[in-house]
Amino acid sequence: MIDNEIIYNIEREAKNYFVSSNPTHDWSHVERVLALSDRIGKSENSDKNVVRLAVLLHDTGRELEDKSKGELDHTVESEKIAKEILSKYGLEKSISENIYHCILAHRFRSRNGHKPKTKEAKVLYDADKLDTLGAIGVARAYSFSGENNQKLYSNFDDHNPGTGYEADHSPLKEFYSKAMKIKLFTEEGEKIAEERLNFVIEFFNRLEREVKGEL
Repeated sequence: MIDNEIIYNIEREAKNYFVSSNPTHDWSHVERVLALSDRIGKSENSDKNVVRLAVLLHDTGRELEDKSKGELDHTVESEKIAKEILSKYGLEKSISENIYHCILAHRFRSRNGHKPKTKEAKVLYDADKLDTLGAIGVARAYSFSGENNQKLYSNFDDHNPGTGYEADHSPLKEFYSKAMKIKLFTEEGEKIAEERLNFVIEFFNRLEREVKGEL
């Protein structure tokens, strides 16, 4: 049983890991993923409290990855932090294990071999990926590019994704290597993604035309 007081206390602890986060993965990202996961979770009949805790904890290790320039995997670091936090609250093992799975399986470029298997993991994955699409997705891509001193755009024909931290990476590469290849797990997620993806396609098509002097 997860009561509201437990969720409130865990949220307070989780926020401590975002005090000096980059804008791309700050607390506002968590809040957006929470809103999307609530929407998607209703259609999937998932466990709302498990999803909520997984969302609150899923990026607690992100700052460690950013500082290491990708040497560390934030899903693994976030799971470690989640285990430390959740150990204080005496949750059922099955609930805790599901939350850890959600965290480990939420990454698009999975480096730990985990893929979403539970309803809750699929909801978190989809909600997290949707925040890379649409207007907010473009904004975040450029924020990440600025954080890592990358280009505004790269060769429009070069879609090599790399790790995402290279100097020649760009929001354009991120779009082709990630946004265009995202496969979601829920019907509601797919519905939201379609409209958001159309916006991103339109944006980068226009960017290319402006760069080439066609507009």
